Amino acid sequence: MLKGELFKIRSINKRARQQKLQKLIKQNPLFTDKELSENLGASLGTVRLDRALMGIPELRERMRLMAQKATSKLRSLKQEEVTGELLELEPNKWALSMLQTKKDMVFRHTDLIWDHYIYAHASSLAIAVIEADMVIVTSMRGRFKSHAKVGDILTARAKVGIHKGNRYIVSVRTKVSNEEIFVGRFIVSSVYPEEQTTLEGSVRF
Repeated sequence: MLKGELFKIRSINKRARQQKLQKLIKQNPLFTDKELSENLGASLGTVRLDRALMGIPELRERMRLMAQKATSKLRSLKQEEVTGELLELEPNKWALSMLQTKKDMVFRHTDLIWDHYIYAHASSLAIAVIEADMVIVTSMRGRFKSHAKVGDILTARAKVGIHKGNRYIVSVRTKVSNEEIFVGRFIVSSVYPEEQTTLEGSVRF
């Protein structure tokens, strides 16, 4: 094979790899370089070089930029009231949040994460996705499908469904890597402070 032809093939392969890299990060901006490397069948060095050439920042910087953009749209909670880190937010439509689990979240002497941390992560996201000054959960049905262990990164995605008046159905799914560990269906209401004591405890659609 001539050198010119070999160079052309390598250029095509590089372009295809970079296009796939861009697509992967668009699909899941939380991919680590190692996960990108595994998906692309390329070395870590190649992935990092491609990112640099394409102007794609490393994971930590991507997360910082995402969080900055998402929190600028946050209305129903203060940033410090969100459990985990809010990474993407399209008010009244969908949201994405991440929670890094730590040793102080474990149940007794195990490496399993207390379920209330998983619930808090999901419920705060269900509130955060709604564009209103005050939002509360009025009803919830959920199921824990698996466990999380210390060191796991929980990724929760919220999607707003039916909306009637000031009431919304928000579905939240939490994963560890590709495994779904929690599914919740929240009914949340946007309220004025004086309405808190009179709000009904449940809502039916």
